Amino acid sequence: MIDLDFRERLGSFDLDIRLAAPAGVVALFGRSGSGKTSVVRAIAGLSRPREGRIAVAGTALFDSAAGIDLPAERRRVGYVFQDARLFPHMNVEANLRYGQRRSGAAEGPDEFGAIVELLGIGALLARRPGTLSGGERQRVAVGRALLARPRVLLMDEPLASLDAARKAEVLPYLDGLRHRLGIPIVYVTHSIDEVLRLADTLALVDGGRIAVAGPVTEVMARVDLGPLVGRFEAGAAIDTVIAGHDDRYALTRLAFDGGELVVPAVDAAPGTELRVLVRARDVMLATQPPGAISARNVYAGRISALALEEGAHAEAAIAVGGVRLRARITRAAVAELGLSAGMPVYAIVKSVAVGRPGIGARNSSGRTPA
Repeated sequence: MIDLDFRERLGSFDLDIRLAAPAGVVALFGRSGSGKTSVVRAIAGLSRPREGRIAVAGTALFDSAAGIDLPAERRRVGYVFQDARLFPHMNVEANLRYGQRRSGAAEGPDEFGAIVELLGIGALLARRPGTLSGGERQRVAVGRALLARPRVLLMDEPLASLDAARKAEVLPYLDGLRHRLGIPIVYVTHSIDEVLRLADTLALVDGGRIAVAGPVTEVMARVDLGPLVGRFEAGAAIDTVIAGHDDRYALTRLAFDGGELVVPAVDAAPGTELRVLVRARDVMLATQPPGAISARNVYAGRISALALEEGAHAEAAIAVGGVRLRARITRAAVAELGLSAGMPVYAIVKSVAVGRPGIGARNSSGRTPA
């Protein structure tokens, strides 16, 4: 459990954070300057709140009322920054052993080897940081943090400095951490794709406050949060299971509570759990069943919420089985079709609109999507 309830003054900026999230990966998402990094710095003990409480797994790290303020070195916090911050004069193994020595505890059975294997860095142990790619450096930085035996792992935009190829290299390893480690992770990001792939809980940070927090699928389904998520990225996160493949046409069928979603072929075995982002801009609405149409995905549903914005646009949430799709449409379309909350409609999704990087693995079975 991550339990945050604190206030802090940072120059002219006020931080007022209230967040209670279950164990797993908590993604802090928001615009630059919203306060995301300030939150993890307070958890790490790198800044001191004016008042309040910070607790992880029932252990108070800071509690102004109880007079508790553990120094950073006693908080058992693993911190992974945007840049790896490895010691350039040490090889990879020495960097990792440094993290292990910081824990002050005896090494567990093959603990070092287990972390090295988990992160796929065994072949790098004799190399210096200057010879590594950006993705390799970040994996080593994660390993060093884990070998310090943290009670919580803080990751402050660890992929922000990497190009798309290096991000694709690192993401499967971070996904593996989520499945195999028993420690909570607080993950700062401005990438919806990283949230989709890694997070269990999504907390939207805005102006130094947690605007909303909850399971990723629930938060992403809300039509009133477009300005915080970003209009281009806004959409519905849907948990699915691979039902089968159509090799003839290079397509994959994903089953969800509401039907099946046909997408370009995903390189993973049937039964693999995937989370899919169906962006609001890729969903069309019709008031009658469409006839001959190229789109592979047509769903009968009902408008559960409708938000009219200033300017040309509107957003609708459409209940399809147990999920809610989102559609970004024009206000003119709302008027011409007579759309309103509670109205039955058909949601249309083009198969080619759903694919990498909008698909993320949600379990450790099968292969990671290519």
